Amino acid sequence: MTQVDVLLGLQWGDEGKGKIVDVLSPQYDLIARFQGGPNAGHTLEFDGKKFVLNTIPSGIFNEKTMNLIGNGVVIDPIILKRELDNLKKAGHDPVAKGKLVIARKAHLILPTHQLLDAANEQKMGKDKIGSTLKGIGPTYMDKTGRNGLRVGDTTLPDFKDRYNKLVEKHKEILSHYEFEYDLTEKEAAFFEAIEFIKTIPHVDSEHYVNGFLKEGKKVLAEGAQGTLLDIDFGSYPFVTSSNTTTAGACTGLGIAPNKIGHVYGIFKAYCTRVGGGPFPTELDDEVGENLRQVGHEFGATTGRARRCGWIDLPALKYAIMLNGVTELIMMKADVLDGFDTIYACTHYEHNGETIDYMPYDIITVKPTPVLKAIDGWKTDVTKVNKVADIPAKLADYIAFLEKELEVPVKFLSVGPDRVQTLELN
Repeated sequence: MTQVDVLLGLQWGDEGKGKIVDVLSPQYDLIARFQGGPNAGHTLEFDGKKFVLNTIPSGIFNEKTMNLIGNGVVIDPIILKRELDNLKKAGHDPVAKGKLVIARKAHLILPTHQLLDAANEQKMGKDKIGSTLKGIGPTYMDKTGRNGLRVGDTTLPDFKDRYNKLVEKHKEILSHYEFEYDLTEKEAAFFEAIEFIKTIPHVDSEHYVNGFLKEGKKVLAEGAQGTLLDIDFGSYPFVTSSNTTTAGACTGLGIAPNKIGHVYGIFKAYCTRVGGGPFPTELDDEVGENLRQVGHEFGATTGRARRCGWIDLPALKYAIMLNGVTELIMMKADVLDGFDTIYACTHYEHNGETIDYMPYDIITVKPTPVLKAIDGWKTDVTKVNKVADIPAKLADYIAFLEKELEVPVKFLSVGPDRVQTLELN
């Protein structure tokens, strides 16, 4: 029996997972998204075109690969329909080609989930989490509270009654907020989208994925967001609402831990974060702004400007440990092309100590990063297409990271297009 390889982010999301899944997908028979919702924005560029996927797995452009939206994902039917409509207009129709299936046990995002999300953020004011307002958190709350609606429920004769019961509960909660809303248009679009997703095959993801493995086929589990946003191990409460780690692939697809094979950990050559929460290496100055502009660091889904800073090795070591990472993938090295000197955080000064791990109280007591200066390569690497042509200083930076992190860098990305990806070893 083959094993499931996992690909996930090691920072605060936005590492470039979609691009690498697209690059790797020809090697796999199934790409399976295992958690998160349409707050994800996986950007893919090829043949002069750019696509942003929110819910659909990033293997969708490979004609031979099946794609599964797993049970750990929360699905907004309206956004999923819009995604698929846009793909169809661009000449890619995975539904017609039979290349997309959805887990029956995946939970549905209702229009009122989005209202609850917005109402709560409005009430919190300056203390807000920085939600994408997609209704993700409230949907996972209903899931764990055993109130949620699932994809499989849409085929039941009493689905509308179940929907109305949950909406009434949401309206009762909303009555305690000073928040105005009108559900009419959203509800009409929701039920139109429900009819559409009923035309996509529904499967039991646990049987579906394990069936692929029994047949000796290769499966890649695709994560969303990043490890440092994990609901249990991230910078709580400034986190997402799901398990973004390798463990989340087990619960989000229905696979046993001993079925996990390679774990690909993706990170940027620097670091970014969207929304509130701690960010020890953040550069709130012209250097940070330079990283933002050169790296086009604006949310693929929301358009929000990302906070930028130097690479954080204590945080990366933590993420590697949690996920059992076997290979690293470094993204956006080209963004650092213009720097004479770059920096890496090797330790934190925290409560009078020098430490090399993320402390529990990182939310309340801001650690001071200890930075190591590293020579920049001052070379345009976007045209590099052979490993032998990688600038020596960039090769030195990669070697430094491999020594510190004790995991090899398998791939290096030097630009946004799928062809701008080098396999190092």
